Amino acid sequence: MSQKLFNLLIVEDDQNLATLLRSVTPDSFQPFIAKHPDLLPEHILFHAALVDMHIAVTPPEPADGPAVIEKLIKRNPQIEIVAMSGELDRSLMEKAIRAGASRFLGKPLIGDEIISVLSKIEAFWNLVQTNNDQLIGSSEKMNTLKKQMALLKGEATPVLLEGETGVGKEVVAVLLHQQEPKRPFITVNCSAISENLFESEFYGHVKGAFTGAENNKMGLAEAAHGGDLFLDEIEALPLSQQAKLLRFLESGEIRRVGAKESTRVDVRIIVASNVPLRQLIEEKKFREDLYFRLSSNRLNIPALRERPEDIPQLAQYFVDSAKPKKNKSLDPLSFDILKNYPWPGNVRELKRICEQALLTSPMPIIRPEDFSRLLDIPSANGTHNKVQESSLENFLTAQEKFFIEGSLKKTKDIDQSCLELKISKSNLYKKIKELGITYE
Repeated sequence: MSQKLFNLLIVEDDQNLATLLRSVTPDSFQPFIAKHPDLLPEHILFHAALVDMHIAVTPPEPADGPAVIEKLIKRNPQIEIVAMSGELDRSLMEKAIRAGASRFLGKPLIGDEIISVLSKIEAFWNLVQTNNDQLIGSSEKMNTLKKQMALLKGEATPVLLEGETGVGKEVVAVLLHQQEPKRPFITVNCSAISENLFESEFYGHVKGAFTGAENNKMGLAEAAHGGDLFLDEIEALPLSQQAKLLRFLESGEIRRVGAKESTRVDVRIIVASNVPLRQLIEEKKFREDLYFRLSSNRLNIPALRERPEDIPQLAQYFVDSAKPKKNKSLDPLSFDILKNYPWPGNVRELKRICEQALLTSPMPIIRPEDFSRLLDIPSANGTHNKVQESSLENFLTAQEKFFIEGSLKKTKDIDQSCLELKISKSNLYKKIKELGITYE
């Protein structure tokens, strides 16, 4: 039996429906049923909740589902809530979403739909907990990206990844693929294949199709059958080949070079571009009809400068995970230097700078001036003095976040952390939300 990784709360006063919901809950969730919110277990951290919109906050008060949602989010700001009702009133649905629900399902419920929704919530929490450096961060932009990625679990339509060099598009493609295990994953770098060889590489060829074709060869599209085909740097694909790719997307069929018969293949296409394809369309370098086919699901991976609040967590990760391990730590005063730098190379550049700082810093503590030297920020511009003068609050905030994260990681329990930190539960939840702390 699979290990229960996530806690699911089912707030439903219809015992038969509650039992049905528990029966279709995936093995990765541990379900708990409550007839109304006053019966919620105080010691359990819930990752997801299915909430009936006609449950009273405190019986026999009138039913107020949105108030229930607000109460759950106050307890855990990170919880994923699915609202449920047989009354498909638009006003009620909008109130539920405004209160914090991420989805609204109409009754009677469909078992497969519940399974699909919980599967996507599971995918989101797996992404939140991943240690992959490209996805580290709890900023609003990163949480939005992770939720968008989770929604694509089990979906077969094309995915377009856009973002600057170094933001982690290939990592996102791999993680999207890993949501559905045991499937082929084929990567094609469009800039590395010459125009006259693309068709043979992509679709394959038969023996004797052209000079040098001594054997039948399976193409990359056929090799990805049943899985994902990742086309990196799609902006480099010549217009002549874009037309052929469009035909493949529309028909789902490939024909090896020199073959008479076509073969149907079942693949999900994931493409990545370092340049906004809309810009290339305006420059007549990319087909608009192909763009419409590829952008069914469009994810924009934010540049590092667009999410500076994630930089301290990323820098700490790079320092802690360095190999060989070095007995050095980050001075929290350094974070202002790192957050104010534009990072043209994005996460990849930050990782390189942290590795260089570990190597070149003369002290066990990596100081702001160590990063300034590596980033070529001149001290004459007053930046250092300004940082030193304005960083006391940042230093204290960083230390507060460090202690709270350490306690949650050690105790794995909110109540125990409250005792250890000598803080009330409501205040701890407030700190978790304000500091962007992710915890299991």
